[in-house]
Amino acid sequence: MRNNTVSTFDPKAFLTRIENGKTTREYRNKQIVFSQGDAADAVFYIQSGKVKLTVVSTRGKEAVIGVLERDSFFGEGCMAGQPLRMATASAIQPSTILRVGRSAMVGLLHREPAFAELFTAYLLSRNVRIEEDLVDQLFNSSEKRLARILLLLAHFGKESRPESVIPKVSQDTLAAMVGTTRSRVSYFMNRFRKMGLIHYNGGLQVHSALLSVVLRD
Repeated sequence: MRNNTVSTFDPKAFLTRIENGKTTREYRNKQIVFSQGDAADAVFYIQSGKVKLTVVSTRGKEAVIGVLERDSFFGEGCMAGQPLRMATASAIQPSTILRVGRSAMVGLLHREPAFAELFTAYLLSRNVRIEEDLVDQLFNSSEKRLARILLLLAHFGKESRPESVIPKVSQDTLAAMVGTTRSRVSYFMNRFRKMGLIHYNGGLQVHSALLSVVLRD
């Protein structure tokens, strides 16, 4: 039988009650939380809003490696001894983000087993997602990769109905996530719309039929 501790534990309420080693800050759209190369000394938790993680190569090429939503942790590399940030984190809508210093986070994980279980489960799920992203990048076409990203943003597999992709994720961001050009993303988005797989109605709506693009050979 599945342990319900993780599903019933409320990290937002728990972290709000912490008195030492944390700060909470409001971020504007496009405001940077931390930059690639900064000292890695804290873990962050998104109370509201969304955050984009990007990496820039030595040649200046930028790639989006993730879009994180409410109730997500990030910056956890410091817990494994990572001295510097490997990516830049920036808000992609007004966001409330809680920062927990590394030493305070270590103490919480030792003292609070329910929190430690939830944090570990989150890291494992992130690891699975990263492996899936790598396989997707290695073996699938840019059209399939875009379809998969849209389905993930719309929470297919987690929700019983499609969800608007809100806030607006720009085609430039989608292109960086897919690993292709903005013009190719625009082409595929128009193609999906004409096929009735997505539509715009106060935001981007993704239909479950888009899964057919991911599954076809």
